[in-house]
Amino acid sequence: MNKIIFVFAMMIANFAIEAQVKTPQASPKSTTTQVVGLTNVEIVYSRPSAKGRDVFNNLVPFGKLWRTGANENTTITFSDDVVIDGKTLPKGKYALYTTPRADNWEIVFYSDTNNWGNPETWDETKVALRTNAKPEMLGRNVESLTIGINNLDHNYAHLEISWEKTLVAIKFEVPTQKTAMASIDKALAGPTAGDYYASAQYLFQSNGDISKALIYSNKALEMSKDKPFYYYRLKSLIQAKNGDKKGAIETAKISLAGAEAAKNQDYVKMNKDSIAEWSK
Repeated sequence: MNKIIFVFAMMIANFAIEAQVKTPQASPKSTTTQVVGLTNVEIVYSRPSAKGRDVFNNLVPFGKLWRTGANENTTITFSDDVVIDGKTLPKGKYALYTTPRADNWEIVFYSDTNNWGNPETWDETKVALRTNAKPEMLGRNVESLTIGINNLDHNYAHLEISWEKTLVAIKFEVPTQKTAMASIDKALAGPTAGDYYASAQYLFQSNGDISKALIYSNKALEMSKDKPFYYYRLKSLIQAKNGDKKGAIETAKISLAGAEAAKNQDYVKMNKDSIAEWSK
């Protein structure tokens, strides 16, 4: 009887697997990524097609808010603050809404990206930036909605929305020079305490040059204003590995005091255990 039930259950399971029908989406999802200068931009949207229909002022009515795509929100993400029409749009992820008109489009970057289509209740406080752009007529037909980044420059690019014979382009500026100069200044200023700490940690964990690890550890403590307890913890481990257990104990005591002050019980225990081990 149990065997019959098992066979019957397997038949149902196989039927359920075979019954999963896969069909293409009417508006397939698309992800576009582009680096503009040093800024990463990502667009995620669903792409409806015209399929012989008149799009603007018909399928997409003039003067009404449009999700600028199909299905869930069309989103655009900037890794840095960008400037549009002299206004700053903070870095982050936004839903892209538009209100198409024959002679002018309104484009809205909306901070709530969790809607399916237009929000049930529009919240003006969630409008991160609003701008306008004039539509251009194309000499060719764009069958499927296309949103992309074009006209690339180190300092700017254009967010382009095209469908049917209409193209709308919104210029956005990116902080390439500011980001590049910050990177240059940091590199020319030399390594930080964190860089030395990370290097010492790598050499210790990878069984590298332990003498050099100690030099890096000392340099990290020398450059650090706060001298965190975990910096001392690493130095004590390096000292012990280098055969200097007396020095390791003294350093571990400093780490222990810092860990107790920070109420970090994990480091308190590790330091106490190490001090006991190295004191034998």
